[in-house]
Amino acid sequence: MLRLPGLRGRLVAAFAVLSLAACTTTPVAPTGPVTPTGPTQPPITPPPPVEPSRFVSFDDLPGWAQEDHLGALDAFRQGCGVAKDLAMAQVCRKAKAEPVGNDADARRFLETHFQPEAIPGQGLLTAYFAPEYEARMSRSAEFSAPMRGKPADLVTVDLSQFNPGGVGQKIAGELEGGQIVPYPDRAAIEATPETRPLAWMRPEDLFFLQIQGSGILVLPDGRRVRAAFAAHNGRPFVGIATPMRDKGLLPDNNTSGDAIRSWLADHRGPEADAIMRLNPRYVFFQTLPDDGRQAVGAAGIPLPAGRAIAVDAGKHALGELFWLDAGAPKLSGAFPTYRRLALALDVGGAIKGDVRADLYTGTGPAAGAEAGRVRHELRLYRLVPRG
Repeated sequence: MLRLPGLRGRLVAAFAVLSLAACTTTPVAPTGPVTPTGPTQPPITPPPPVEPSRFVSFDDLPGWAQEDHLGALDAFRQGCGVAKDLAMAQVCRKAKAEPVGNDADARRFLETHFQPEAIPGQGLLTAYFAPEYEARMSRSAEFSAPMRGKPADLVTVDLSQFNPGGVGQKIAGELEGGQIVPYPDRAAIEATPETRPLAWMRPEDLFFLQIQGSGILVLPDGRRVRAAFAAHNGRPFVGIATPMRDKGLLPDNNTSGDAIRSWLADHRGPEADAIMRLNPRYVFFQTLPDDGRQAVGAAGIPLPAGRAIAVDAGKHALGELFWLDAGAPKLSGAFPTYRRLALALDVGGAIKGDVRADLYTGTGPAAGAEAGRVRHELRLYRLVPRG
């Protein structure tokens, strides 16, 4: 056993000194000012700040009174079945079971079963559509861009299978030496000959089809084929509107889809190819029979035109219901405001952030003309099931 020499003696001496000090009656003169103190109190910890409630009333939603509530409820019925939230699923069942035949009853149903919640911040509303493009089954000088199917060596990994925080996040690449490495970018893919294209398209049409993600191909004999999204190369999406404006190719107030597509068509060849290759993302397709329905989004159901939005899957769940309050358009010829209910039924590579949405406008040229002019400041409200 380890001993400390002299420790006991020092302790006895110390206790003796303390005893004498306690017994003396001679006051000890203070060496400085004496401040009376009471019992020691624990430090006071202020309560945490209370976050202001983000819930608002329906009267606070700009444009709510002018909404087509019956149309909104019909769209909700079409898409609410994809929601995994139990409370939303319960409201969905009620919406499908209860007969509602007029706008007043539809408004009453929505206000009874939902509570609007303001999402902080200001963001951006854009739009997309399902285009219709001419296509050919053989190559020509005009139809020189091959629409490619998903390559056999392209691997897509869902990160949520490895980390719960990776919901909605995927990476794409190819296997090399037992590891996944980035897949080639647009320039490298286009430099590789395609021996079995699904169809041949004008280069600018294929580029826009890749941005939209799906569309209809119209063949010379009148046949219509649906081009559906199959995969992408995993590279980030880079918009070309800003670089074209910065290079002086387009005016500041007219970087719409129509303006971009017209410039690409007028400069078809190496000049247009160089601009399109500023976007390294490349989309691959599959062809399906055209059933006449709207395009299918990430939720796996046809998108109700004007009532479906693509959102950031890392921020919002598919099947959620939102109120869009979008104004201050940035492009000429645009509708001044978009105020309506819309369902989150799709996702997009360029759609990132809490207050970010991409509105599906429908199929065909009119829908495309509208979508190409949507670039509005956005405030977003989530409709949360009551209770």
